Amino acid sequence: MRYRTTARFERNLRDLEPRVREQFYDQLDVLLDNPRHPSLHTKRVQRQRGVLEGRVDIHHRFTFHYDRGVLVLRAIGSHDEVLRNP
Repeated sequence: MRYRTTARFERNLRDLEPRVREQFYDQLDVLLDNPRHPSLHTKRVQRQRGVLEGRVDIHHRFTFHYDRGVLVLRAIGSHDEVLRNP
């Protein structure tokens, strides 16, 4: 599956600790292979039509949506931060 990132996602990713970035890239591989893999804890974001969230670790989440078959990574960061503005 193809994917792209938003400018916001790129900024968020740069601001993360290296350990969290590594964990995200591991989870991205899982997401691209199987979006419903249990380790991702994928679910819909409330009040945001078509936006989903995935889990990097217990404290960090990322949001994404699909646009014409392309996965669009929207935001990444702490759980509360990301879900405040997915």
